[in-house]
Amino acid sequence: MRAPVDHIEAPAFPSRLPWINVAPLRMDQQRGRPVLIEFWDFCRPNSIHTLPYMTAWHERYDSPGLRVIGAHASGFEPSADPEAVRAAVDRLQVRYPVVVDVELELWREYGNLGWPARYLFNQEGRLFHYHYGEGGYDETEREIQALLGIERPLITALRPEDEPGALLAPQSDDVPGPFSGPYEAGAVWAVLDGAGTVSANGRAVSVDHPGCYELISHQRSVAGELELEVGEGVRCHAVCFTPGLAP
Repeated sequence: MRAPVDHIEAPAFPSRLPWINVAPLRMDQQRGRPVLIEFWDFCRPNSIHTLPYMTAWHERYDSPGLRVIGAHASGFEPSADPEAVRAAVDRLQVRYPVVVDVELELWREYGNLGWPARYLFNQEGRLFHYHYGEGGYDETEREIQALLGIERPLITALRPEDEPGALLAPQSDDVPGPFSGPYEAGAVWAVLDGAGTVSANGRAVSVDHPGCYELISHQRSVAGELELEVGEGVRCHAVCFTPGLAP
C-alpha cells in the first residue's frame, strides 16, 4: 500500500552488519534512486515464494535505476548463522545485495511486523510504498515503474495463488518441532537442518542443508492429515503451512 505519509525516512543500515554480493552499502548514498528492501528468511516458505519476484524486479529495473536489497532477518535457529545465509543466497541464486540483520537491529529500526515485508523508498529516501506478506506484486511493480517514470507490461503471476483477485483459503497455523496431525492448507513445509531423510505421508525427502522443505503440495487448499517421520541426523524446527486456492 502507499504510505499514509511521505515524510518517513529510510533507516540507516547498522554499520557492522555483514553484506553478501556487494561491499557494505549506506542508505544515504542511495539518494537519487528508488530503493526496494524486503525482509526475508530463507527458512520461511513465504519468503521463498517472493524471491522470484524480487529477482525479476532486480533484473528488469536495475538498469533504469532501482536498487533491490534483501534484509535477511532470521526467525529460526538454522538461518541465524551469517555463513548459512551466505550459502543459502548462493544456493537460491540471489544476485542482488543482501544485508544480514544478525541481531534484528534493522528489523527494530523499521518496526517490522513479519516475513516477508517490502518497503519501497523514493529517490529522496522517503517511504513511498510498503506491503506485508505474500501477494501485492502488481501493486509493487506499478509503484516501482511510477518512481522510475516508465511503463512496461507487468510480470505474469508465477503461481495460481499469486493471480490478482485469487481467492485463498485460510491455512493452519505453523507449529514448532516435529508435528503429525490434521491441517488445512495448500502446502505443507518443514524447517529442517542436518543431513538425512524425512518421510511425509510415505514420501521421502532428502535433507542436505538448512532451510524450508516442501513436504506436501495440493492444487487447492485441502483438509489433510500429516504423518511426519524425522530420520536420524535431521532436526525439525517447525512445520509450516501456506495457503492454497479456495476449494
